[in-house]
Amino acid sequence: MAENGEEETGSVEASGFSDLSDSELLEYLDLEDTQESSASLSKPGPSSELPGKDDKLTSLPKWKRGLDVSSPMERFHLKHLYVTDLSTQDWCEQQMVYGKELPGFLAPEKAAVLDTGASIHLARELEVHDLVTVPTTTKEDAWAVKFLNILSMIPVLQSEGRIREFPVFGEVEGVLLVGVIDELHYTAKGELELAELKTRRRPMLPLEAQKKKDCFQISLYKYIFDAMVQGKVTSASLIHHTKLCPDKPLGPSVLRHARQGGFSVKSLGDLMELVFLSLTLSDLPVIDILKIEYIHQETATVLGTEIVAFEEKEVRGKVQHYMAYWMGHREPQGVDVEEAWKCRTCNYADICEWRKGGGVPSSILEPLAKKVK
Repeated sequence: MAENGEEETGSVEASGFSDLSDSELLEYLDLEDTQESSASLSKPGPSSELPGKDDKLTSLPKWKRGLDVSSPMERFHLKHLYVTDLSTQDWCEQQMVYGKELPGFLAPEKAAVLDTGASIHLARELEVHDLVTVPTTTKEDAWAVKFLNILSMIPVLQSEGRIREFPVFGEVEGVLLVGVIDELHYTAKGELELAELKTRRRPMLPLEAQKKKDCFQISLYKYIFDAMVQGKVTSASLIHHTKLCPDKPLGPSVLRHARQGGFSVKSLGDLMELVFLSLTLSDLPVIDILKIEYIHQETATVLGTEIVAFEEKEVRGKVQHYMAYWMGHREPQGVDVEEAWKCRTCNYADICEWRKGGGVPSSILEPLAKKVK
């Protein structure tokens, strides 16, 4: 999200809190890359440098976590976390940390995977509504676009319609957590169902470890959405975490689209009041069913579906554990020895402190021979 006057483009219908859709997590986390990916890193020298874009060396940060008094939230200058930050932790927390330390370090073929998945999600979204681009110039404008999305979707849900790309946000264990739900619709029995789309490069279902991460992701969506419709999310909490200025006038483009939607507002605070009133007074139900749909990218064939049982106690326990890292209460952790196979396709395996410290014996890893070009 752009701040300090930097220009940002939002969309009244196509919502999202990040450049990469929450619903399309990086597929390089999957074991299928072990079988067909040709990308890996050359071994770094004593200075722990990695080949970056155009084969230039990218140096890892020199700070020592044990001596750094700031929390990861402060160190990475984060006002909030994405749901996919936590689901990536569920795969490998150490890998997620390196992703924050080395932003933009992504092999071209893996970037292509994201582009394909994003295109499929966009096609699904266009099935239910058109996209309207709204130029924004402030972070208040950007959040206003997200609020306009929510306000336009609430009546559709009230009339038992189908919506896609619904923004969710809420404070969880003292941290603001945000995300985007792929789809919400009602079943023939009148139950509200969350459907998450996952695309696959190969025509096969993922392994259990991947399914586990996906299940945790959509469980978090339910946890946050339910809190929103139950009135447990407050504007004061949102302002506290994001440092938004509710009294700041909205830009002309945002105001124009607000009027077209039938909303007479002048500031972000006006919109926030409308959103929170609409959420709590609309009698929207909590999510009843969680479903993951896996489809093949090339053929759009449905490979299978998973119905996920929501276990609130387990979800809360995981969230508390992962948030402890972000709040600076513990060091990041890598995978257990039983899941060391995940390291075979990790971009950061050669410089991983968890491995070097004995978390995962290097002897069980397959050699990484080829260099990212």
